Amino acid sequence: MRASRSGPRRAASLAPAPPVAHRLVTDEAGLAEVVGELASVEEYGLDTEFHRERTYYPRLALLQVAYGDQVALIDPLAVDVAGFVAVVAGPALAVLHAADQDLEVLERACGAVPARLFDTQLAAGFDGMSTPSLGTLVERVLGWRLEKGDQLTDWTRRPLDDRQLSYAASDVAYLLTLRDRLAERLGALGRLAWAEEECAAVLARPRGPVPPDEAWWRLKHARQLRGRDRQVAQAVAAWRERRAQRLDVPTRYVLSDLALVSIAHRPPRSRLELEAVRGLDVRGLGPAAGELLDAIAEGLALPPEAVRPPPGPPAESVARPAASLGAAWVASRSRQLGIDTSLLATRADLAAFFKERPEGRLTTSWRDELVGEPLRLLAEGKLALAVGESGNLVLEERSYRPAGPNAPGAGPPT
Repeated sequence: MRASRSGPRRAASLAPAPPVAHRLVTDEAGLAEVVGELASVEEYGLDTEFHRERTYYPRLALLQVAYGDQVALIDPLAVDVAGFVAVVAGPALAVLHAADQDLEVLERACGAVPARLFDTQLAAGFDGMSTPSLGTLVERVLGWRLEKGDQLTDWTRRPLDDRQLSYAASDVAYLLTLRDRLAERLGALGRLAWAEEECAAVLARPRGPVPPDEAWWRLKHARQLRGRDRQVAQAVAAWRERRAQRLDVPTRYVLSDLALVSIAHRPPRSRLELEAVRGLDVRGLGPAAGELLDAIAEGLALPPEAVRPPPGPPAESVARPAASLGAAWVASRSRQLGIDTSLLATRADLAAFFKERPEGRLTTSWRDELVGEPLRLLAEGKLALAVGESGNLVLEERSYRPAGPNAPGAGPPT
């Protein structure tokens, strides 16, 4: 049931969230009815339950949707949810919480992602909340307490009991009310457009499998690999990724990270040498052992220039101190503004910005005005970082007066 838009404020003692009425959809007729009803709405709440512990691709186990005063729980194990694409591809605003993984699942199940998105977790970051859970957000914004569910529920088992269904319904029932409250609060702060821009950026992100040639980047000590080790790691990790995709199993089922790194350090050239690799059960590979040896040979023959190195910090020595100063100021600035630091500027954002030619998110839109321009002046030596009266770090105009009689840089640049 959709909660009242004038719901209670947070109190010292939280009231339980209002009960949620829901219906379970297990046939084509029921799905068609829900899709038909959603055709006329301007917004809907959406959530998914899925598993990927034993598969490469996430498997949708339940699709929850809230609209008007309705909550529908669509069972993808009983009905083909591909027909839900009519809703997803439609003009209505989709409201989700922590949308990234849900969007990946939705795209795989329905073949599309929403055209418009409002992510309540992301939006809360512009109101001083750092990646809150849905339960925390409902408490802080609506003043209600959500019943805790079983975090280890196996959503692929049938039948689902009443407690599981109620928990799934509560995950989506209050999203529209949260969206309204957050939009109102962000509008008053002049930040609603920023949140909407970030939600659009989430939709634009690439999703799906990692490019095979970049799969080795996920190894724990990938940046420490050098020379031939990198070549073999890239080729073997790419083989592992493609095989995992083909079999729809986790990559660790194909080859463990320990075995992959062992192979990169001491590449075996025969089945006998393969049997000596730490963390590898050659018998479990079966015929794929030959494929693995081929991948190793491919890595050994790979030209160094064909290796795709993982992205790293900026190489420019001047950028390093500027990025460190910038990170300290951004952290202080985010506390002053009440904006989650990761929304204002991440380490990767600062690394991209303090290159010889600045690039990335800090060079455009609201971030450029809010932090990009001040950081640019800091890097140019026109501003200095100091501790303000309140204890926050502040940027001030340079005095160009030395701190001591022998301090370098005694005057302004000429």
